[in-house]
Amino acid sequence: MNILVTGGAGFIGSHIADALIAQGHQVTIVDNLSTGRIENIPKAAEFVELDFCTEGMERIFANGDFDAVYHLAAQIDVRISVRDPLADLQVNIAGSVKLLDMCRKYNVNKFIFSSTGGAIYGEQEMFPAPESHPANPLSPYGIAKLSVEKYIFFFHNEYGLDTVALRYGNVYGPRQNPLGEAGVVAIFCHKMLYGEQPFVNGDGLQTRDYVYVGDIVRANLNALELNGHHVINLGTGRETDVITIFDTLNRLTGAGCKRLHQAEAAGEQRRSVIDSTLAGKILNWRPEVDLEQGLSKTVEFFKKQLR
Repeated sequence: MNILVTGGAGFIGSHIADALIAQGHQVTIVDNLSTGRIENIPKAAEFVELDFCTEGMERIFANGDFDAVYHLAAQIDVRISVRDPLADLQVNIAGSVKLLDMCRKYNVNKFIFSSTGGAIYGEQEMFPAPESHPANPLSPYGIAKLSVEKYIFFFHNEYGLDTVALRYGNVYGPRQNPLGEAGVVAIFCHKMLYGEQPFVNGDGLQTRDYVYVGDIVRANLNALELNGHHVINLGTGRETDVITIFDTLNRLTGAGCKRLHQAEAAGEQRRSVIDSTLAGKILNWRPEVDLEQGLSKTVEFFKKQLR
């Protein structure tokens, strides 16, 4: 298949691009390199340095003859969305709808969207949360992801585009950007290995469903086989608090950092864990990498960056 990956120089997108190429697909990556890295891009992929929100996407679609689009490019930081909700809307909602309309205009068959299983549900009423859980996002980032999910249903219902929204847990692993405000595993790893002091937000008892990037990639490949419209959680069903992440990484890196706390972050929910039973049924998917193993792989990756 001929596949477009937006955000394909980024953390998750580059892993998906690698896996698609390994399966024999032709891959085009569009990324503005604002957070993505040129070294993440597979050599076999065609790369276009471009912001997916710009008019230049018309040319990409006109010349691309794409069978499917994986849409991962986004403004990914919850805290930035809280500070500047309008900017978040322009990228994460307006930009995504423009992309969907290009799929309609140029007869793309399938659209696979990287959504969120944490920010969409808000403060949960049940643990873990299934896809049927009420959607009460606490941040513009979560609101935007939910809005795009509604738009992809519209494009499926109105134009017959096969659409899949994959609601990720808290994805971590090699290539995650440690220099932004998102991705506590990467931030802690980087600071510990570079001899800097990492800080825990609030009391550190806030929980997330940490899922390894390799598991997320497998689910994305399986989603390519789906027809119709689907919204699917991808997580482990297990809660882990930030203190546990800090202490485990402190041990694995051998950094010996003191655990110091700072103020809570705006827009951050207290507990988040999702039920992936549906993914097992329709994607034949379950997470295979446990937290200790995944964190060890991540630490080894960041150690290699020091050499």
